[in-house]
Amino acid sequence: MRRTRNAKILATLGPASRDEHVLKALFEEGADVFRLNFSHGSHDDHRLTYDRIRGMETHYNRPIGILQDLQGPKLRVGRFKDGEIRLNRGDRFRLELNAEEGDEKRAPLPHPEVFEVLEPETPILLDDGKLRLHVKTAGKDYADCEVITGGVLSDRKGVNVPGVVMPISPLTKKDREDLRFGLDLGVDWVALSFVQRPEDVAEARKLIGGRAGVMVKVEKPAALNCLDELVELADAIMIARGDLGVEVAPEEVPGHQKDIIRACRLAGKPVVVATQMLDSMVQSPAPTRAEASDVATAVYDGADAVMLSAETAAGHYPLEAVTFMNRIIQRTERDTFYRPIVEALHPQPEATAPDAISAAAAQVAATIAAAAIVNYTTSGSTAMRSARERPRVPILVLTSKLDTARRLTLLWGAHAVNTADVDNFQDMVAKACKIAVDEEFAGKGEKLVITAGVPFGTPGATNVLRIAWIER
Repeated sequence: MRRTRNAKILATLGPASRDEHVLKALFEEGADVFRLNFSHGSHDDHRLTYDRIRGMETHYNRPIGILQDLQGPKLRVGRFKDGEIRLNRGDRFRLELNAEEGDEKRAPLPHPEVFEVLEPETPILLDDGKLRLHVKTAGKDYADCEVITGGVLSDRKGVNVPGVVMPISPLTKKDREDLRFGLDLGVDWVALSFVQRPEDVAEARKLIGGRAGVMVKVEKPAALNCLDELVELADAIMIARGDLGVEVAPEEVPGHQKDIIRACRLAGKPVVVATQMLDSMVQSPAPTRAEASDVATAVYDGADAVMLSAETAAGHYPLEAVTFMNRIIQRTERDTFYRPIVEALHPQPEATAPDAISAAAAQVAATIAAAAIVNYTTSGSTAMRSARERPRVPILVLTSKLDTARRLTLLWGAHAVNTADVDNFQDMVAKACKIAVDEEFAGKGEKLVITAGVPFGTPGATNVLRIAWIER
């Protein structure tokens, strides 16, 4: 099951793709990591899906990553007497903490934390930004607004307040229950929604306690203001362009996407580009040319993974969506402009032995035309350093920890194999050569660049670089 590309595919599962046969087909077509969206589905649904994925691991003898995506706080208006109303530009409209059903003059907004941050001229977006209000006056339980962009507003539509930091934790009671459930199952990554500040990540890390990687979803403008701190605290970043595009002008999203990818690459943290990448394939068996270009742009920028959402969760063509995503990535990475663009950003290694070894490994592999770089790692940090260099050859990762192998399925260029530790140099070279041949990375007469840490099995102790030849 070796992939012939570097960027990974993250596929969201749902009613269109939970079936065991569809799951296997998605994996065979190119999905590397599966996303369980806890905004939808019951715990029983997710447990069944989880068990099927783990069964696939045994069937294919390959680690498969599982991402738990937490819902996060959802700010919504309440209900209306007739189910919906119409607002017109220039109308006056009142939002109230009062839960009484709304009408053309007012709507219930059962979120006291929203009223805490409202001031005159604060914009309020309703229904994913389709309607826009401006606050005229506000108190602790009301806001009198003017309608700037009108339209139909119906029960339970979403509310966004761009440009302010909401006094609210990203982890609701539901999220905490879901998190406990996911960690007990054994998910490999946990994605945090509604992150606004570094403290939000610290809170989640404490609860997760190292049992899964922490992925921060950048979907709030406030997160952009502390991006470097979030990248430092997170294990990975997701660019949630759909939600980000509600509160940020559409023309600003591409620039933010490039900034976030750059920050992650410099820090050596995996970054996922998500939302509406092949959105037309929810209904169509082929993507638009613009969508193919969108995926290619993320690949050219050096993103670790690109994500499919509704395309595979609820669309009519989940297999075709993964197939096309795979084809687009492969074609982009073969393009003559791909390497010059990816290599235009070259992170400087830190003044440490592991960083120096990883940087040297990429250079040596290119110089001697090695078939692959082989990393021995326990925590995965060595593989992260190798991937940060965006080497010209594949990265074969050997680890004794299955959970590390599963997390690394998200990492650019990495092919992780779960195998026993070695305890001497002879075993180190012999095992690397054998697995490189077995996994179809190298053949007789080809060279490998091997990195490891001595004493063997010590996390973060990469201090050895070895060149080996495949002799048989």
